[in-house]
Amino acid sequence: MKALICEEPGRLALISRPEPERGAGEVLVRIRHVGICGTDFHIFGGKHPFLEYPRVMGHELSGTVEAAPEDSGLNPGDPVYIVPYLACGDCQACRIGLSNACVNIRVLGVHTDGGMAEMISVPVQNVVPTGNIALRDAAMIEFLAIGAHGVKRGAVSDRDRVLVTGTGPIGMSAVIFAKARGAHVTVMDMRQDRLAFARDRLGADAVLIADAGAEANARRLTGGDWFDVVIDATGAAAPIERGFGFLAHGARYVLLSVVRQNIAFSDPEFHKREATLIASRNAQPDDFAEVVAQMRAGRVPADALNTHRGALADGVALFQDWARPEAGVIKAILDL
Repeated sequence: MKALICEEPGRLALISRPEPERGAGEVLVRIRHVGICGTDFHIFGGKHPFLEYPRVMGHELSGTVEAAPEDSGLNPGDPVYIVPYLACGDCQACRIGLSNACVNIRVLGVHTDGGMAEMISVPVQNVVPTGNIALRDAAMIEFLAIGAHGVKRGAVSDRDRVLVTGTGPIGMSAVIFAKARGAHVTVMDMRQDRLAFARDRLGADAVLIADAGAEANARRLTGGDWFDVVIDATGAAAPIERGFGFLAHGARYVLLSVVRQNIAFSDPEFHKREATLIASRNAQPDDFAEVVAQMRAGRVPADALNTHRGALADGVALFQDWARPEAGVIKAILDL
């Protein structure tokens, strides 16, 4: 079968390798669509903290069943999406229901080879029927679930003023699900085009340019009260640290981003606000279900989010092109 492999930072290759053998309790899936994530671009750029090369990337996956255990309820040809977090089921985190933060977690395309390949074999519990969701759209469920999980972690409600910093796909997903909960959502970024998209296509209530005047503008926008929830999706240490300055008293700060560096903040300022700092890692089954429900309700503009498409066979050239900021990619999908 064909697979797209990142041999080392900055170098991709389309290779041939044997098809995987289906293990006990596993489902063999023929991949149809692969969403390209910021994680994949970080791997390509050598910036991911949890990875060894070479690696077949790809964790935003949809496809059709080739073979499945008899008692799985899955049949050949069934359209499915894949939950890419392979949890051990036995560790302390798994025992308390945090399989998304499993001590021994292996994420497809990060800790183990992923789905930028024609076939993959994964545990049956990681394979979910798409129902009436189109296969192309199903390849976007995972990244949307990341945002849904962060919004859930922040306990966002219709009483909250929410600031989402960073307008990549994960930040956009946070906007979608914060709006679905009825929150007043402001989005902050340096890119005018992304801010316009968040306002015009995702329903953001206000936008802020992340320039030197952002704090003053945010103070005016909130009447000096700042934000009840700040959700960082920038993927960079400096804006994460800056985000502490936008917290209202009693606010929650949700970090969707993960960076290699330590982050620092003013303890007196954080303490006097009695603020809460929250990590948000991966997603849980109810987050995936929330995405599907919102897709069915028409609250996810899938066509607008999927800005770029191409074939796996052209992946080497396409990936390098899509990695350029001027390419204007929101969500790119490789088709098989």
